[in-house]
Formats: sequence, C-alpha cells, structure tokens
Amino acid sequence: MNSKLESGIAGLVLFVAVSSGMAGGAFAQSYPNKPMRFVVAMSPGGVTDILARIVGQKLTESWGQAVVIDNRPGASGMLGSEYTAKAPPDGYTIQMAQISTHAINLSLFSKVPYDPVKDFAPVTQIAALTGWLVVHPSFPANSVQELIALAKAKPGEINFATGGIGTTLHLAGELLKTMAGIDIVHVAYSGAKFLPAVIGGEIPIALDNMPSSIAFVKSGKLKALAVITSKRSPTMPELPTIAESGVPGFEVASWIGVVAPAKTPRDIVNKLHAEIIRILRMPDVQQRFFELGADPVGNTPEQFGAYIQAEIVKWAKVVKDSGAHAN
Repeated sequence: MNSKLESGIAGLVLFVAVSSGMAGGAFAQSYPNKPMRFVVAMSPGGVTDILARIVGQKLTESWGQAVVIDNRPGASGMLGSEYTAKAPPDGYTIQMAQISTHAINLSLFSKVPYDPVKDFAPVTQIAALTGWLVVHPSFPANSVQELIALAKAKPGEINFATGGIGTTLHLAGELLKTMAGIDIVHVAYSGAKFLPAVIGGEIPIALDNMPSSIAFVKSGKLKALAVITSKRSPTMPELPTIAESGVPGFEVASWIGVVAPAKTPRDIVNKLHAEIIRILRMPDVQQRFFELGADPVGNTPEQFGAYIQAEIVKWAKVVKDSGAHAN
C-alpha cells in the first residue's frame, strides 16, 4: 500500500473517531429532550416503586421532561428487566434494579432471560434497605423468640408472606427457617399485594422492606418484631435485630439502584449519574428516605457494577446453602 493511501485511510479513521466523539458529546448535551421511561420490575406500592417515584419526580423537575414510571411486574422482576435489557441504549429507558433482579435470580432460576452484568450499564446504587419481620397485631408473639417457640410447637402450620419467589425477603425467610430450625410455609404474592393479606389477618407473618410497610406499623395495623439487617435501623432504633433475638449470625441486606441498557453512551450514563447523585444529596430527599427506612448511597458506576458482581457471588452461596429454588 502506498504512503498516500495509508495517510488518507489514517486521516479518515481519525476524522470518524473525532466526529463520533463530537456527536456523542452533542447528544449528551441535548439529553434529555423527550420523556423518559423509568422501569420498575415490581408492582406499584412496593419499596422499589416508592423510591423510583421520589427520584423520578426530582428528575422531571430538574430536567423539564416527564419521567414516566413504568411498572412491569412478573417472574420475580425478570419481565421488566428483560424489557430494559432489550430497550434502545439511548438513555430514555432506565430501570430501578434491585437485589433480586440483578443478583439473586441468576442462582434461583434455571433460566434468566438476561445477563445482569453484560446486558446493563450501571449508573448508581440508590439505597441500602432495611428489611423487617412483621406480624398481624393479633398474632400471639411479641418477639422473635416467641415466634420461634410457636413455630416449633406447630411445624408446617404457620405461613409467612413475601412479595414473590426469589426476592431477598423470600430468601430471608428460608434462611430464618434453616438457622432457627423451624418449619414455616412461604406464601408468595405479586409485589406489595401480600400486605393487605397480612393486615387483614389471612396470613400472620410477613417479611418486608421497611419503606413499604412502615406506615402500617406506625398506625398499629402491623406489629414489627425485628429487623433482618446486622444493625438496628436509625429509623426505629428500639427494634432489635433477628441476630440479637436468638438467631446469632442472621443477616440479610437489600439494595436498589439505577441501571440502563448496555451500550448506553458513557456521556449519558455520566449525566444520569451526576443528576441522581445531586438528587440523593437534597435534604428533603434524604429526609424522605430516612422516614422510609432507606439509606441513600450514590456510588460511581464502576463501584455499583463491582458491587452487583460481588452480590451475585454472595447470593449464589446463600441460595445453595438455604436449599431455596424457584424451578
């Protein structure tokens, strides 16, 4: 190949590279210029939905574009997650990912229609969540120790509810059964639909995230026995942990965060990240999170991506040790 041709090709490659970078930068500067879709792979009313609406409203206010919450429940969050994975990578479809959709499902189900690492671009972890054990007010147990005693006296006769198979709370229940040596029966509902069943007395026990049920505890419609995290919640510091309540070593922590489809331009990811971090630092947002029992996080895309990968490994072991399975 002669030198003039080589020089011409090199110049063309450089021009395309520079032009692409300029185009990407210009696209990022104009983003967003139309409504955005914020996918929640769970039913309305749950913690993921609640926090998505808080963040989505702030994005709408700051960017002047509607952020539409798109609830796509089903298959333990896999339907909504698959939708996001296949959406155009242009920044106009983002998802509130959670521990079940992006860490647990991979080990719990024999087939997951997306790769939680390869098919998504992490933006940031939104919050660390406090989960807790709640019961109907008439349930004759006022502590975890009393609940364990009742369960041992009536093996296989007491039910507990969660928002679905494969959720963190489902696995928390399976872990409690194993570590406490009790036989209680899991009843899976779709998202937050289990709460009316427990409030109505159909099922005596539930494992839930604090943000979606704290109002019912404060109003006396539910009775909280303990939190499932390793430390007490600053929202209700008087409530003990399960580990403090006769099951030493028990700990289950949950989280949610924002992801976009893989191949979303990095400039767009950076712009999303910067705005969400700004929102998480707002005093009114932090106060709202605190009232709900959610701790704002706000890490980098790299940190969130590494955390997701570590959580996949961690929960693979928990699933195996607990013997839980979905299919």
